[in-house]
Order: sequence, then structure tokens, then C-alpha cells
Amino acid sequence: MNGQTRRSVMANRRQFIAAAIGLPALPAAARVTAAAQPPPTIALQLPRLAETGNSVPIAVQVASPMTAADHVTRIDITAPRNPEPRVASFHFSPASGAAEVRSRIRLAGSQRVTASAEFSDGRRVEASASVVVTLGACVDEMFG
Repeated sequence: MNGQTRRSVMANRRQFIAAAIGLPALPAAARVTAAAQPPPTIALQLPRLAETGNSVPIAVQVASPMTAADHVTRIDITAPRNPEPRVASFHFSPASGAAEVRSRIRLAGSQRVTASAEFSDGRRVEASASVVVTLGACVDEMFG
């Protein structure tokens, strides 16, 4: 093989094939880095038991580099048993620094709350948690 290793012959072959079909050849380090990027994660924190649905604490954190190329653009919180299921929507930009929300929400009763995050490239991740509410809120129209 004229002093060439199998690895260098294969690298040359990859570059030749990429050039033949019009693709730019990436160095091996770039291919490994792109493949090693972990998927985004979202953490939703809610109490398992809420004494009243009038004020239930919630926290949502999304792991994101928050750069111009890759950042969280929106976090939505939904509670399907509420009269208005879309509880809150928070918007972010790279200037936000971190995709984190801490707040209190009203819940009409025991239900599964979902937090979903949308990224700048269109990806979406979501997490959900169940909450048992002993005294529901959002029922004013029933007694008003």
C-alpha cells in the first residue's frame, strides 16, 4: 500500500466520493462533534398534591445553549381540564440567557399538566406531571 495506512486510504476514498457527488468533505472531528450533541431536555416541577387549585407552584427548565443558532423560542404550559387549557406561554430570545420559568398557576382540579418547549430550528420537547388538587379553582362560572 505504499506506506499508507488503511485509515488514510479510507479517508481519501470518502473525500473522493464526497467530491464526486458534490458534497463538501468534513473532517472526522466535525462529524463526531455533530453526532455527539445530546438531545434537548426539559424538566417540569410540580407538587404531587396541591391543597387548593388557586395557586399551584410550577417550574420549567429547558437545557439549551441559548445561542443565536440554537435557543428556546417559547415554553407553553397546558392543563386540559381547565376551562381555558392553555395556561401560559412564555417567549425567549438568545438575550434571555436561560430558558427557565417559575410561576404559580390555577388548576380546575386534579389533572396532568404539560410543558412544551419550541426551539429556533422547530424542534419541540415536552414533559408532563400529574397533580392531585383537593379543592379546585377556575369554577367561578358555576356558582356566579
